[in-house]
Amino acid sequence: MKRIDMMIFDFDGTLVSTGDDLADSVNYTLRTLDLEEKSKNEIIGFVGDGISKLMERALGQDALGLHEKAMKIFAEYYDKNLLRNTVLYPHVKDVLKYYENKKKIILTNKRHKFTIKIAQGLNIDQYFSEIIGIDSLPFSKPDRRITEYLLEKYTFSKENTVIVGDGINDILAARNGGVLSCACLNGLGNRNDLLKMKADYYCEDLREMTSLFI
Repeated sequence: MKRIDMMIFDFDGTLVSTGDDLADSVNYTLRTLDLEEKSKNEIIGFVGDGISKLMERALGQDALGLHEKAMKIFAEYYDKNLLRNTVLYPHVKDVLKYYENKKKIILTNKRHKFTIKIAQGLNIDQYFSEIIGIDSLPFSKPDRRITEYLLEKYTFSKENTVIVGDGINDILAARNGGVLSCACLNGLGNRNDLLKMKADYYCEDLREMTSLFI
């Protein structure tokens, strides 16, 4: 087992199952704009780079002129409905409690205020020293500077730091920053794409982390 001092967790698809509420909010936005709705699976495929990219992908090339309006509609609706169907993935609290003496950070490409609202609503905010959203710093995943910022701030070594997430950006952020990566295969990210990324560690269930890291 590998000793880890700092654990950097992705949010959507890793700690929380947000897919239903994201898809609902995207389709509400599309309906409001008199555009055709999309399937949940298609919308989930757009997740990972923040809501601006999410809406850009959902609108498609023909409706990109509506992007600013769509962002406003989405943000207002999602803010009111982000806990309607969103729940923790199995064993998340058990894992966070198991590593209660480790430095834990949330690093997400979700907006900070949405992340905080969900983390507080699901009672996991107290487990983390810091919650960083896509709008918290001038750079975001997978930029190596985000990892460098955390390593410098908390003075931990690269060898004893891991980024845990379900998306390609999480693996790239770890690789770009020179830290370890642990890919979650049952989140929102594409399983085959994650396997091709050759992460340092893989887990089907977050609980498996307890047999990988001490």
